[in-house]
Amino acid sequence: EMLALDGKVVFGVSFIDESSITGEPIPQEKFIGDKVYAGTLNKQGYLEIEVLKTAQQTTFAKIKELTSQALQVKAPTQRFIENFSQYYTPCVLLLAFFWIFVPVIMGYPLDPWLTRGLSLIVIACPCALVVSTPVSIVCGLTVLARKGVLIKGGAYLELIGKMKALAVDKTGTITEGRPQVQEVIAWNSTSPQEILRIASSLDLKSTHPLARAVVQYAKNQGVTSTPATEIESRSGRGNLGSIEGHRYFVGNHRFAHELGVCTPELEQKLDLLQDKGLSVVIVGHQPHDQCAGEILGILTIGDTVRSDVGSVINALKQAGLQKIVMLSGGNQKSVDAVAALAGISEAHGNLLPEDKKREIQKLKETYGIVGMVGDGINDAPALATASFGIAMGAGGSDTAIETADIALMQDDLHQLPVAMKTSQRVLNTIRWNIGFAMVLKSVFLILGIMGHTSLWLAILADTGATVLVVANAMRLLKEH
Repeated sequence: EMLALDGKVVFGVSFIDESSITGEPIPQEKFIGDKVYAGTLNKQGYLEIEVLKTAQQTTFAKIKELTSQALQVKAPTQRFIENFSQYYTPCVLLLAFFWIFVPVIMGYPLDPWLTRGLSLIVIACPCALVVSTPVSIVCGLTVLARKGVLIKGGAYLELIGKMKALAVDKTGTITEGRPQVQEVIAWNSTSPQEILRIASSLDLKSTHPLARAVVQYAKNQGVTSTPATEIESRSGRGNLGSIEGHRYFVGNHRFAHELGVCTPELEQKLDLLQDKGLSVVIVGHQPHDQCAGEILGILTIGDTVRSDVGSVINALKQAGLQKIVMLSGGNQKSVDAVAALAGISEAHGNLLPEDKKREIQKLKETYGIVGMVGDGINDAPALATASFGIAMGAGGSDTAIETADIALMQDDLHQLPVAMKTSQRVLNTIRWNIGFAMVLKSVFLILGIMGHTSLWLAILADTGATVLVVANAMRLLKEH
């Protein structure tokens, strides 16, 4: 089943599951001359492949290489306060040294100047400054962890609050990630229930993903399948069989053509459905003996858009996000249809992993801080290239979760705007803490230099500032 190397089909017809490369859940029909990729799965027929690339040159190998390169390029975030403290503390100690010993050298008594110098050191101690950032970060990480959002470090918690653009994968992120029957269209007087009964009866034993979707939908609708006999599977086309003495077929557009039951009206209808990015399954009477055959109905199958996507996108925009772009390996028509339903204005389809990475780089050049949400192996290079990657934790691949900096463990997109707002609260708290500590220390430094403070008051000011910034940071733990 597993294709070992990239190549092209030289014999046979089948359906290939390319979800590991493109992310698309619906298998793609392959004919002679079509390209196939290593790491994908042959789901049905017999194929002979002419190998075109070695193992190191395959698309699957490129994904690993691109991911590794992107992770090496990403530089660690340097905290302002940590750099500030490296210079601030030595300067204060040097100032205190001169403040104590210069007056003594000039003939002044040691005691008052020693007190002033020690007060200066205590007041200037950067405890409150240094503590203000990590305590706020830890509280923010704790709040999000309670909600099922795991963030691999404080740097990424800060970044998500500053995010200006977000790229999202289609399959498994905006959509549910599995094919489902969307509609049963009656082509003549046959009822939708009867069409569904015939289709599910012929597909009952099939392992094809579209057939499974039909059988599952029939069960959900309470339609009972009738055991079919003389079932005949046609590779890359569909199934034939007898139900209660009548011959029926279920399959794709090509199958209807070969059986001679396709009409101009059907062609027109199928074109409209496929323009919406839907896959179609045709159900009908099989031509035999004196029966010319006929079309009974059409089942449309697609990947269902998550019901909460619209509200999530609105919440992200309210949180300050300027741009949302959908990136997908699926065909452009399907991607456009999903984007329209989700309320996303810009969408790019037919993208391989390296193409997604390139689109992320373009967004970073324009918007600076860019996030990427994905769930598949094919998303790993883009996740690593983005300022930070967000993986769908429950349904995502291990590679995506390992590469990403943030994981949504419950696959709940509503946690994205929650994470943005929490990050913004953390950043505001850090700014307030730093500002408060700087102002308080500046006031007491001036008083200390002028000789209007004492050593115990300096200790109280330093410790008090530390306690206050910690208490303010812990307010983040309160649910909002």
